[in-house]
This record gives sequence, structure tokens and C-alpha cells, in this order.
Amino acid sequence: MKLSFSSNAFVRYSIPETLRHVSEIGYEGIELLADAPHLYADTITADDLHIVKKIIRDLRLSVSNINANTAVGWYGRTFWEPLFEPSLANPDMNLRSWRIDYTKKCVDIAEFLGATCISVTSGRPVSGIYPEESVELLEDSLKQLIAYGEQKSVRIGMEYEPGLLIESADELIRLLERMDSAYLGVNLDLGHSYLLGENPVEVINKFSSRIFHVHLEDIIRNKHYHRIPGTGDICFEPIFEAFSEIAYDGFLSVELYTYQHDPVGAATESIHFLKRFIKLNPSERPS
Repeated sequence: MKLSFSSNAFVRYSIPETLRHVSEIGYEGIELLADAPHLYADTITADDLHIVKKIIRDLRLSVSNINANTAVGWYGRTFWEPLFEPSLANPDMNLRSWRIDYTKKCVDIAEFLGATCISVTSGRPVSGIYPEESVELLEDSLKQLIAYGEQKSVRIGMEYEPGLLIESADELIRLLERMDSAYLGVNLDLGHSYLLGENPVEVINKFSSRIFHVHLEDIIRNKHYHRIPGTGDICFEPIFEAFSEIAYDGFLSVELYTYQHDPVGAATESIHFLKRFIKLNPSERPS
């Protein structure tokens, strides 16, 4: 297991600044936001990506995941909260096609930067179409992305969340069974799982090898607001024990987009808490 930090807490910083802060704090990996103001795939240039790749290499960081969950950049303005539409299940064919094409660009970014996976969500149920029909659209979109990801050797991790079309572990497990592809798995956000009242150990064991990437945050009083690990109600010890039991050797990314006002402090406090559960060895970072 390795720790990384999500750049979506650093939206007031440039990507080069973010990379340097995350490395200096001691993380082995960085989860990169494929959205404004960071790696928005519709506007990022090849030169920009070459610069990012060089800095990542120089800092000996790994890219744990390309986070393609949101679409703030599509609206052309700044929002404080994640926006998932247009989603892979959007009933408007043109909007859904945009999201499919955009996600393919994120796969390309992942391939170029050496990430083995990207994350996506289902989006929310929307008016005018029944949820079961939206799931059919989602599955059609995922078939196209799975085929593309397989060509690039980049896996697609679906993230579930309360209030989304795919909002629980059981719903995602059924989706994975229907799709039946080694290139479709889960981006497991354990804060979301906690909010749903799921048993984290059972969830980890259910998904097992289908876990491509993990989001960590804490939760207080069952309110969906990402908190610094160790400051809320989640008990992390059994979570780390469960990951050890399934021999998970991927990244656990601290995701604190709620700390845009102090990402450096949040990242520092998080790693100090999480070090007790995982041994970090900077000398083993990739060269």
C-alpha cells in the first residue's frame, strides 16, 4: 500500500506547485484532477503535459490515478462543489458523447503520465428518464471506454457515492458482474461507503482485486463533508487490516477537495495520522 494525495484540494495552486508540495510533504503519489483548473482535457496542451511529466519524474512521484469524475471545466466558470454532468448516463446523446470523448482524452493523459487507471462516476439520476434506463446508457458508454482503455492499458475505476445513479457497493458489484471486464473496477471511496452504513471490511473483501484505486477521508456525524483522516468518526485500523488481508498494493489517495483554503496543512496532518497504519519508504520511489 502506498499513500498519495489528490490535487483537487490544490485548485488554488498550479499543477507544478501542487506536485512540489505533495512531494515535499512525503507522499509517494499524486492523484491528478482531470478538470479545471488543472488537467482539463479539452484545453491542456501537449507542452503542458510534457512539463507535468518531467516534474513528476524529477520529484520521483507516481501518478496514482487520473480523476475524471467531474466536469467543472465544461461550464466555463468556477464552482466550489464537484459537478458530474454531463455524465456517461446523460440522456442527451450529444452531451453523453461529449463525456465519452472527454473520458477517452483522460485515458490518453493517464497513458502518457504513466497512470494505470482513471476514475469516473455514473452521474446523478436526472429528470425525464427512469434510473433503470439511465443505467442502460451508462453501460453503453462504459463498453466504449473499456474497449478504449484496453487499447491503452488503462483501467476504468467507477466511484459510487450517495445520491448518484450508482450509489452503493451492491449496485456497483452488479454493474461489474454485468460488464464482466478486467478493465472495469472500482475507485473505492471509503467515506462514501461509511455514509451509506456499509461495513468497510466487507466492502473491501467483496471488491478485492477489482479495487483499482482508493479515496480516503474522514466523516463527522454522517455528513458528506470530507474531513482530514483522524479528525472524524471513521475507524481506520480495520480498514488498513482489510487491505493487508487482500494484499492490496495500490494507492490510497487522501481526497480533501473541501480544504481548498489550506491544502498544505490538510495534506501534512493527514500523512502524519496515516503513517501509523502504513510504512512509507521514500527510497523505494520510482526513479
